[in-house]
Amino acid sequence: MTRLSPKEVEGEEGAGIEGYENKYVKFFKSKPELPPGLSPEATTPVTPCRPEGGEAGLSKTAKRNLKRKEKRRQQQEKEAEALSRTLDKVSLGDTAQTPSALQGCQAAPPAAPDAADSAATTEKAKKIKNLKKKLRQVEELQQRIQAGEVSQPSREQLEKLARRRALEEELEDLELGL
Repeated sequence: MTRLSPKEVEGEEGAGIEGYENKYVKFFKSKPELPPGLSPEATTPVTPCRPEGGEAGLSKTAKRNLKRKEKRRQQQEKEAEALSRTLDKVSLGDTAQTPSALQGCQAAPPAAPDAADSAATTEKAKKIKNLKKKLRQVEELQQRIQAGEVSQPSREQLEKLARRRALEEELEDLELGL
């Protein structure tokens, strides 16, 4: 028995064995173009009408997101337009506006310390809020002990009660420092 080379099996044109088609090809040749029950007349292309700028068929959330996106885009356009108007007013060639432009540049560096001050103020506000929370917890604990809800306070609870005065002093210092 002699073995045939792939070229001999396929032939010179690459047609393969005559009459043979693999299962994949057979399946797709036998498969109809349209889904079952759909008539060829119903397959005419329909031009979708999209009222409100193409929002038909979208969910409520998708429509809301589109509106938000459009609003943001419009706001950015307004900001860009306002910035371009401001830049048009200030030109480099005008000598009358140069001093005002220099003053604007000189006013800009102190803005950096303001940012640092605002960060420090924010930190102080956070600390004050935290201290007030701790004092509130101490007061609640003291009321629970006096009401008899806590018969034997734990060591941590007693330490919390002992820190009350220190917390009050720290809170007063921070509030006066603001």
